[in-house]
Formats: sequence, C-alpha cells, structure tokens
Amino acid sequence: MFKPKELFIGLRYTRAKRRNHFVSFISMTSILGVTLGVAALIIVLSVMNGFEQEMRNRILGMTSHATVSDVTGTLSDWKSLSKKLEGHQRIVGMAPYISNEAMLNNGRRVSGAIVRGVLPLKEGNVSKVASSMVSGSIDDLRSGSYGIILGSALANVLGTYEGDKVTLITPQANFTPIGAVPRLRRFTVVGVFEVGMQEFDRNTALVHMDDAQKVFGFKDNISGLRLKLDDLFEAPVIAADITRQLGDEYWVSDWTKRHVNFFRALKMEKTVMFIILFMIVAVAAFNIVSSLVMTVTDKQSDIAILRTIGMTPGSIMAIFMIQGTIIGFMGVLLGLAIGVPVAVNLETLIPAIEAYFQTDFLPCDVYYICDLPSDLHTDDTIGISLIAMALSFLATIYPAWRASRINPIDALRFE
Repeated sequence: MFKPKELFIGLRYTRAKRRNHFVSFISMTSILGVTLGVAALIIVLSVMNGFEQEMRNRILGMTSHATVSDVTGTLSDWKSLSKKLEGHQRIVGMAPYISNEAMLNNGRRVSGAIVRGVLPLKEGNVSKVASSMVSGSIDDLRSGSYGIILGSALANVLGTYEGDKVTLITPQANFTPIGAVPRLRRFTVVGVFEVGMQEFDRNTALVHMDDAQKVFGFKDNISGLRLKLDDLFEAPVIAADITRQLGDEYWVSDWTKRHVNFFRALKMEKTVMFIILFMIVAVAAFNIVSSLVMTVTDKQSDIAILRTIGMTPGSIMAIFMIQGTIIGFMGVLLGLAIGVPVAVNLETLIPAIEAYFQTDFLPCDVYYICDLPSDLHTDDTIGISLIAMALSFLATIYPAWRASRINPIDALRFE
C-alpha cells in the first residue's frame, strides 16, 4: 500500500525537528502514553497471572484434582474401586480420605475445624501437605495413636504446640441411660502444617484414617477417593470420562466445580484490570490524533507543494498514516522493553525496593500471599502489542484523510 517515497517522507516527518515545538511535545507524549500503557498492561497482567497461579497451586496443594464417592456420600469398598481406576491413563495418583466437621478444644479455647482422615503413605500422591510441615511429619500419624496435625493458624487459635493435647468433639452423639452425650476423644498434636491459604491453615486438621473411622463412626467406610490427574486444566473432561467408566452409582467432582466462584472472580478482576489499564493506551491514541492534526496544519504548504508536483491524495494520506503508525510502533517497542524485563524480574525487584524503603507492601498477617508473584504469558504480551498497534493505526486515519483533502491553491494562497 505504501510506496517508498511515502515511507521516506513519513519517516522524515517523524524524526525531523519541527518549527512548532508544541507539535513535537504532543508527539513525544503520544509515544510515552503508548509506552506506559503497554508496560503497565504487561506488568499488571503478569502479576494477576502470578496471583492466579499461586492461589491455584496453594488450593490444589490441599484439595485434589478430582474426588470420587457414591451417591450416599461414602464409599464402602474403596480398595476395589481404586483397582478399577488404576488402569485409567489420566490418573497419576489416588488416596482415600474421610472428611467431617468437628470442634477442637484446648482449655478455654474452642474452634471449629474440618477434620480429614488420611493415610500418610498415600496422601503424598494427591497433596503437598507433607512438604508443607512446619513441625513434625505426616508419618507421625499412626493408626490407634490418635495423633493430629493442625494448620498453623488453627494451632495459634488453640494455643497448642507439638506434644500438647486437644479434645475433638464430633457432631455424632453416644446414647447413654442419662441421654445423648457428645462423642469426645483426646488427640495429641504431632505436627503443624502451613500451606499459605487461610482457608486451610485456619480450618483444617489431619488425623489417621483409621482413627477418623472410629471417632466419626464410619466403621470400614470412607468419604471418598481423591485423585491426582496428569493435567489439572482438563479435570472436567477427565472427570466426565471417569463418570462414564464407573456408571451413575458414583459421583465424580473436579476442582473447577468446588472453587468455580473463586476462580471466576479472579478472571473477572483480571478482565476489569485490563480494561482500566487499556484506557491509557486509548488516551495515547487520542494524543496521536491530536499530534497528526497539528502536524497536518503545520505542513499545509509542504502538502500543497507535494500535490503540485504530482503526488496523489492517497499518497498524502499514506505519509501521515506512516508517521502515526511509527509513533505507535515506537511506543509499543519501548513498552515491551520496559514491561517485559520488569515482569520477569518483579519477584527480585520488589524485595529490593521494600528493603531500600524499609516497608512491606504485602504484610503476611494481612494478605494470603506475602510477595508479588509474576507469571509472564507470551500470548498476553503479543495481544497487548497487537491491540496497541491497531489503535495507533486507527488513530491515523482521520488526520491523514484530512491531509489528503487539502486544496493546494488554498494552502499556497498566503505563502
């Protein structure tokens, strides 16, 4: 579309020193606007991606990719079911579990908790709790010893440490001649874990599955099987395939269903943040329009001379479209040059800034995540660059069209 002479003149107009310094200033602000918009979008979206990945990893460190139970909410013969699922190519780990609500008591301190019965040897196949131990070990949970592992925040609320005793009070009751009596059991704290999610650190306790069966009256039953899949992002598809394999008597649920509202909120926050920051690029595009309109006014005599020597209106339009596109292109390049290195090194830069100013941007006692994680996605970077270039190109159309409509006689009349 653009011939060499239009490209040459457009480049010359872009880099030449203009008589009107205000026009040069507007062009510079247009470049800076695009630069700031592109850099801000890259950095903020990388941080949002990092937060989403970090939260997903922490949630899936305690919950499973998928769970299997029957329609009653329990499993009576989980060992035979696990043998059926061992042949599934997409399942890479399995572990049985029991989950029930209970009250934990230590002196005058009482707190509700989700008590999960696990098999220590198999729990590592589906969760990261073994690697998240602050004190003790998950192997300290032994059948019949009635040991318990508490989340760090839950242990702080109860004021317990490793070796202390806590009383577990279940919703079930024992019926005696004097009436219904709550079912109680003393447990010994054998460890504390911390995964960095208040939902689990504050409300979760782990016991051996055999002890959980006795305390909650499950007998030989369990709540279900927890599954680890080879690709957590295909969990809904794999869960549907497992349902077809097992039949309607079993209920299969995946992590996207259990935490759908949370991740939907994260996605909406990312979309809203993108729209807000994209306005910076839009404002910069309006600056390109202003810059080109002023340039056209400043170059009316030059346009008239070019027209008189035979240049067509289309060529005049191409000159100013090239000029505006170059402004946008320079802004995008500078934005990439700033945004990409900052996004990649953000986890190093933020601690250095915090140390220099002696402040803490994300206090651990306030936020779930104490640092600013960053996850730069190539598709986000390419998309931001293309959108910024498209806006810059569209911003050139009207001023360039106005330049092509200038009458040479009227432009040279007062020269």
